[in-house]
Amino acid sequence: MQLRVSKRSQARIRIAMQGPSGSGKTYSSLLLAFGLVGDWSKVAVIDTENQSADLYAHLGGYNVISLGAPYTPEKYLEAIQLCETAGMEAIVIDSLSHEWETLLDVHSNMPGNSFSNWGKITPRHNHLINKILSSTSHIIATVRSKQDYVLTEKNGKQVPEKVGLKGVQRDGLEYDFTIVFEVNIKHFVTASKDRTGMFVGLPDFRITAETGEMIRDWCQSSASNLDEEPSDFVELINSCKSLDQLYKLYNENPGLRELYKEEFVARKSQLLTKPNFMSNGTHAN
Repeated sequence: MQLRVSKRSQARIRIAMQGPSGSGKTYSSLLLAFGLVGDWSKVAVIDTENQSADLYAHLGGYNVISLGAPYTPEKYLEAIQLCETAGMEAIVIDSLSHEWETLLDVHSNMPGNSFSNWGKITPRHNHLINKILSSTSHIIATVRSKQDYVLTEKNGKQVPEKVGLKGVQRDGLEYDFTIVFEVNIKHFVTASKDRTGMFVGLPDFRITAETGEMIRDWCQSSASNLDEEPSDFVELINSCKSLDQLYKLYNENPGLRELYKEEFVARKSQLLTKPNFMSNGTHAN
């Protein structure tokens, strides 16, 4: 047992990609995975979608494990372990919804008290979630949304448009992921949850490999300006002689903004209260 200073360069990202069928969850997940590791041979897809992962083989030589029914948590666990043993750095679970649907089916067919039966089902599900959280690989899990149609006006006419609703998974699953992307039928995404802070408030956008690279840089950002002690970054903040320098440091480290928010604000206040101090560090005449 050892106490160490937290260091994000040791972290692995957990991303949920949620959307209706046909929204491009698999394709977007593959692009994210490649951006995260930069090597298709280090990407694996756990495929429960009737070999749909092979539809994108033109992207690169990634690896595929095909799962068949029943989609039990134990099968997912075995597949994840196989990927880790093979040295896969990014694992796409496509889709996680099948596991929950299987458990719901098992529960509905169990004799006895429905409430007490969940005591047998929940540990199996939690074991899989714990494996995802503790995996040595980056994990991207797709979650299918229930579908519905809404009427939208186009050229003066009411046209039905397919939209996604609640994800097919256990309530609260989003709490276990660092980022939750909501994908619409036009393949655009928004972040309904984002602990990195990079995608909060952004308009709809399409995921590319560069999106994965941004997330990878966030995971490793502590290594760019810190050695071993967090006080080093505080010293960098306090050493800024102008607002321009402070803003530059802030913009170059999106993953550290929330962690050192108080220090950034305090230094900004110090610079602003200096008499006749301009943003470029010069004094007014």
